[in-house]
Amino acid sequence: MASATGIPENILATNGSEQEEGRAEDEPLLGRRGDVSQQEGKPLYQNVFMGTAVIAQAGILLLTASVWANVLLFDLMLFSAHPLLNSVGILALTEAILVLQPTHTPQQKRQGTIAHFTLMNVAFDTLIAGLVVIEYNKGRDPHAHFKSAHAYLGVITYILLVIQALIGFTAYFVPRLYGGVENAKSLYKYHRMSGYVILVLLLVTVCLATQIDFVKTIGIKLWAVLVCSILILIGVVPRIKKHKFGFTGPKSSGAFGQ
Repeated sequence: MASATGIPENILATNGSEQEEGRAEDEPLLGRRGDVSQQEGKPLYQNVFMGTAVIAQAGILLLTASVWANVLLFDLMLFSAHPLLNSVGILALTEAILVLQPTHTPQQKRQGTIAHFTLMNVAFDTLIAGLVVIEYNKGRDPHAHFKSAHAYLGVITYILLVIQALIGFTAYFVPRLYGGVENAKSLYKYHRMSGYVILVLLLVTVCLATQIDFVKTIGIKLWAVLVCSILILIGVVPRIKKHKFGFTGPKSSGAFGQ
Protein backbone atom coordinates (compact mmCIF):
# COMPACT_ATOMS: atom_id res chain seq x y z
CA MET A 1 0.00 0.00 0.00
CA ALA A 2 1.32 3.45 -0.85
CA SER A 3 1.25 6.64 1.17
CA ALA A 4 0.02 10.00 -0.13
CA THR A 5 3.52 10.72 -1.42
CA GLY A 6 3.57 7.59 -3.53
CA ILE A 7 6.16 5.86 -1.30
CA PRO A 8 5.16 2.37 -0.12
CA GLU A 9 4.28 2.33 3.58
CA ASN A 10 6.81 -0.42 4.31
CA ILE A 11 9.54 2.03 3.31
CA LEU A 12 8.09 4.77 5.49
CA ALA A 13 7.90 2.32 8.40
CA THR A 14 11.64 1.72 8.52
CA ASN A 15 13.81 3.33 11.17
CA GLY A 16 15.04 6.90 10.81
CA SER A 17 18.48 6.07 9.44
CA GLU A 18 17.14 3.64 6.83
CA GLN A 19 14.44 6.13 5.84
CA GLU A 20 16.98 8.89 5.38
CA GLU A 21 19.22 6.56 3.37
CA GLY A 22 16.27 5.53 1.17
CA ARG A 23 15.57 9.16 0.34
CA ALA A 24 19.23 9.78 -0.47
CA GLU A 25 19.54 6.74 -2.72
CA ASP A 26 16.50 7.51 -4.85
CA GLU A 27 16.29 11.28 -4.46
CA PRO A 28 15.72 13.29 -7.65
CA LEU A 29 17.50 16.55 -8.34
CA LEU A 30 14.33 18.42 -7.37
CA GLY A 31 11.21 17.26 -5.55
CA ARG A 32 10.60 14.20 -3.41
CA ARG A 33 11.36 10.54 -4.02
CA GLY A 34 7.70 9.58 -4.34
CA ASP A 35 7.12 12.19 -7.01
CA VAL A 36 9.13 10.28 -9.61
CA SER A 37 9.10 6.65 -8.48
CA GLN A 38 6.87 4.16 -10.26
CA GLN A 39 4.55 2.39 -7.83
CA GLU A 40 4.28 -1.38 -7.85
CA GLY A 41 1.43 -2.61 -10.01
CA LYS A 42 1.11 0.65 -11.94
CA PRO A 43 1.36 0.42 -15.75
CA LEU A 44 4.54 1.61 -17.39
CA TYR A 45 2.83 4.15 -19.63
CA GLN A 46 1.86 6.26 -16.60
CA ASN A 47 5.56 7.12 -16.18
CA VAL A 48 5.38 9.56 -19.08
CA PHE A 49 2.80 11.67 -17.20
CA MET A 50 4.12 11.35 -13.65
CA GLY A 51 5.10 14.47 -11.73
CA THR A 52 6.75 17.14 -13.85
CA ALA A 53 6.54 14.90 -16.93
CA VAL A 54 3.27 16.60 -17.86
CA ILE A 55 5.23 19.82 -18.38
CA ALA A 56 7.68 18.01 -20.67
CA GLN A 57 4.73 16.50 -22.56
CA ALA A 58 3.25 19.96 -23.10
CA GLY A 59 6.57 21.21 -24.45
CA ILE A 60 7.38 18.35 -26.80
CA LEU A 61 3.82 18.04 -28.15
CA LEU A 62 3.61 21.78 -28.78
CA LEU A 63 7.01 21.73 -30.49
CA THR A 64 6.11 18.79 -32.73
CA ALA A 65 2.68 20.19 -33.57
CA SER A 66 4.18 23.60 -34.36
CA VAL A 67 6.74 22.13 -36.77
CA TRP A 68 4.21 19.94 -38.55
CA ALA A 69 1.55 22.67 -38.79
CA ASN A 70 3.96 25.25 -40.20
CA VAL A 71 5.59 22.84 -42.68
CA LEU A 72 2.30 21.42 -43.96
CA LEU A 73 0.83 24.87 -44.55
CA PHE A 74 3.29 25.32 -47.43
CA ASP A 75 3.88 23.35 -50.61
CA LEU A 76 5.76 20.18 -49.73
CA MET A 77 9.21 19.51 -51.13
CA LEU A 78 11.99 17.05 -50.39
CA PHE A 79 13.44 19.35 -47.74
CA SER A 80 10.11 19.35 -45.90
CA ALA A 81 10.75 15.80 -44.72
CA HIS A 82 13.80 16.95 -42.74
CA PRO A 83 11.98 19.00 -40.06
CA LEU A 84 9.02 16.60 -40.04
CA LEU A 85 11.18 13.53 -39.39
CA ASN A 86 13.46 15.26 -36.91
CA SER A 87 10.56 16.59 -34.84
CA VAL A 88 9.17 13.06 -34.55
CA GLY A 89 12.63 11.81 -33.59
CA ILE A 90 12.94 14.35 -30.76
CA LEU A 91 9.42 13.46 -29.62
CA ALA A 92 10.29 9.76 -29.44
CA LEU A 93 13.59 10.46 -27.68
CA THR A 94 11.86 12.57 -25.04
CA GLU A 95 9.26 9.85 -24.43
CA ALA A 96 12.06 7.27 -24.17
CA ILE A 97 13.63 9.27 -21.34
CA LEU A 98 10.35 9.94 -19.54
CA VAL A 99 9.20 6.32 -19.55
CA LEU A 100 12.40 5.05 -17.93
CA GLN A 101 13.11 7.75 -15.33
CA PRO A 102 10.64 6.62 -12.60
CA THR A 103 11.61 2.90 -12.68
CA HIS A 104 13.47 1.65 -9.64
CA THR A 105 12.81 -2.08 -9.03
CA PRO A 106 14.60 -4.73 -11.15
CA GLN A 107 11.37 -5.75 -12.91
CA GLN A 108 10.40 -2.14 -13.61
CA LYS A 109 13.86 -1.42 -14.95
CA ARG A 110 13.73 -4.41 -17.31
CA GLN A 111 10.32 -3.39 -18.65
CA GLY A 112 11.35 0.25 -18.80
CA THR A 113 14.55 -0.56 -20.65
CA ILE A 114 12.64 -2.50 -23.33
CA ALA A 115 10.20 0.41 -23.76
CA HIS A 116 13.14 2.84 -23.77
CA PHE A 117 14.94 0.74 -26.39
CA THR A 118 11.83 0.57 -28.60
CA LEU A 119 11.22 4.32 -28.45
CA MET A 120 14.91 5.05 -29.00
CA ASN A 121 14.77 2.88 -32.13
CA VAL A 122 11.98 5.09 -33.43
CA ALA A 123 13.95 8.20 -32.49
CA PHE A 124 17.18 6.95 -34.05
CA ASP A 125 15.52 5.78 -37.27
CA THR A 126 13.58 8.99 -37.84
CA LEU A 127 16.51 11.26 -36.98
CA ILE A 128 18.83 9.33 -39.30
CA ALA A 129 16.15 9.47 -42.01
CA GLY A 130 16.03 13.23 -41.51
CA LEU A 131 19.80 13.35 -41.96
CA VAL A 132 19.64 11.27 -45.14
CA VAL A 133 16.98 13.58 -46.57
CA ILE A 134 18.98 16.75 -45.96
CA GLU A 135 22.22 15.23 -47.22
CA TYR A 136 20.57 13.97 -50.38
CA ASN A 137 18.88 17.32 -50.92
CA LYS A 138 22.10 19.26 -50.41
CA GLY A 139 24.08 16.73 -52.45
CA ARG A 140 22.65 18.33 -55.56
CA ASP A 141 24.45 21.53 -54.57
CA PRO A 142 27.99 20.79 -53.32
CA HIS A 143 28.36 24.38 -52.08
CA ALA A 144 25.34 24.21 -49.78
CA HIS A 145 26.92 22.27 -46.91
CA PHE A 146 27.86 23.65 -43.49
CA LYS A 147 26.78 27.24 -43.91
CA SER A 148 25.12 27.65 -40.52
CA ALA A 149 25.56 26.95 -36.83
CA HIS A 150 22.54 24.68 -37.15
CA ALA A 151 24.39 22.48 -39.63
CA TYR A 152 27.58 22.24 -37.56
CA LEU A 153 25.80 21.47 -34.30
CA GLY A 154 23.49 19.06 -36.10
CA VAL A 155 26.42 16.99 -37.38
CA ILE A 156 28.02 16.93 -33.91
CA THR A 157 24.74 15.81 -32.37
CA TYR A 158 24.23 13.08 -34.96
CA ILE A 159 27.71 11.70 -34.27
CA LEU A 160 27.06 11.66 -30.53
CA LEU A 161 23.67 10.02 -31.13
CA VAL A 162 25.22 7.17 -33.13
CA ILE A 163 27.86 6.56 -30.45
CA GLN A 164 25.21 6.76 -27.72
CA ALA A 165 22.94 4.25 -29.46
CA LEU A 166 25.76 1.82 -30.24
CA ILE A 167 27.19 1.78 -26.71
CA GLY A 168 23.75 1.71 -25.09
CA PHE A 169 22.61 -1.28 -27.14
CA THR A 170 25.79 -3.32 -26.76
CA ALA A 171 26.28 -2.57 -23.05
CA TYR A 172 22.83 -3.89 -22.18
CA PHE A 173 22.24 -6.63 -24.75
CA VAL A 174 25.82 -7.75 -25.53
CA PRO A 175 27.78 -7.06 -22.30
CA ARG A 176 30.45 -9.63 -23.17
CA LEU A 177 31.89 -7.08 -25.59
CA TYR A 178 33.00 -5.15 -22.51
CA GLY A 179 34.31 -8.14 -20.59
CA GLY A 180 31.11 -9.02 -18.77
CA VAL A 181 27.99 -7.59 -17.18
CA GLU A 182 29.75 -5.69 -14.39
CA ASN A 183 32.07 -3.90 -16.79
CA ALA A 184 29.11 -3.02 -19.01
CA LYS A 185 27.16 -1.69 -16.01
CA SER A 186 29.97 0.73 -15.27
CA LEU A 187 29.05 2.49 -18.53
CA TYR A 188 25.41 3.03 -17.60
CA LYS A 189 25.89 6.34 -15.80
CA TYR A 190 27.78 7.74 -18.79
CA HIS A 191 25.00 6.54 -21.08
CA ARG A 192 22.48 8.46 -18.96
CA MET A 193 24.60 11.60 -18.84
CA SER A 194 25.18 11.63 -22.58
CA GLY A 195 21.49 11.01 -23.21
CA TYR A 196 20.54 14.20 -21.41
CA VAL A 197 23.31 16.10 -23.18
CA ILE A 198 22.04 14.88 -26.56
CA LEU A 199 18.50 15.99 -25.70
CA VAL A 200 19.77 19.49 -24.91
CA LEU A 201 21.87 19.57 -28.09
CA LEU A 202 18.87 18.53 -30.18
CA LEU A 203 16.76 21.31 -28.69
CA VAL A 204 19.52 23.87 -29.27
CA THR A 205 19.85 22.61 -32.85
CA VAL A 206 16.14 23.18 -33.42
CA CYS A 207 16.45 26.69 -31.97
CA LEU A 208 19.30 27.41 -34.39
CA ALA A 209 17.20 26.06 -37.26
CA THR A 210 14.79 28.97 -36.81
CA GLN A 211 17.50 31.26 -38.20
CA ILE A 212 17.59 29.41 -41.55
CA ASP A 213 15.80 31.10 -44.45
CA PHE A 214 13.43 28.18 -45.16
CA VAL A 215 12.33 27.95 -41.52
CA LYS A 216 11.86 31.70 -41.35
CA THR A 217 9.72 31.48 -44.48
CA ILE A 218 7.35 28.89 -43.04
CA GLY A 219 6.98 30.92 -39.84
CA ILE A 220 8.55 28.84 -37.05
CA LYS A 221 9.60 31.42 -34.46
CA LEU A 222 12.66 31.25 -32.23
CA TRP A 223 10.71 32.37 -29.17
CA ALA A 224 8.17 29.57 -29.63
CA VAL A 225 10.87 26.91 -29.93
CA LEU A 226 12.66 28.34 -26.88
CA VAL A 227 9.48 28.19 -24.80
CA CYS A 228 8.83 24.59 -25.84
CA SER A 229 12.44 23.61 -25.14
CA ILE A 230 12.35 25.17 -21.68
CA LEU A 231 9.12 23.33 -20.89
CA ILE A 232 10.71 20.04 -21.94
CA LEU A 233 13.72 20.59 -19.70
CA ILE A 234 11.58 21.77 -16.79
CA GLY A 235 9.70 18.48 -17.09
CA VAL A 236 12.72 16.21 -17.53
CA VAL A 237 15.46 17.62 -15.29
CA PRO A 238 13.66 17.49 -11.90
CA ARG A 239 13.06 13.74 -12.40
CA ILE A 240 16.76 12.93 -12.74
CA LYS A 241 17.86 10.74 -9.81
CA LYS A 242 21.27 11.62 -8.46
CA HIS A 243 22.36 8.13 -7.48
CA LYS A 244 21.98 6.90 -11.06
CA PHE A 245 24.83 9.22 -11.95
CA GLY A 246 26.91 7.73 -9.18
CA PHE A 247 26.72 10.91 -7.07
CA THR A 248 25.30 9.11 -4.05
CA GLY A 249 23.92 5.76 -3.03
CA PRO A 250 24.53 2.34 -4.64
CA LYS A 251 25.49 1.63 -8.21
CA SER A 252 22.72 1.05 -10.73
CA SER A 253 21.79 -2.61 -11.06
CA GLY A 254 20.55 -4.42 -14.10
CA ALA A 255 19.09 -1.72 -16.32
CA PHE A 256 19.69 1.78 -17.50
CA GLY A 257 16.92 3.46 -15.45
CA GLN A 258 17.15 7.16 -16.28
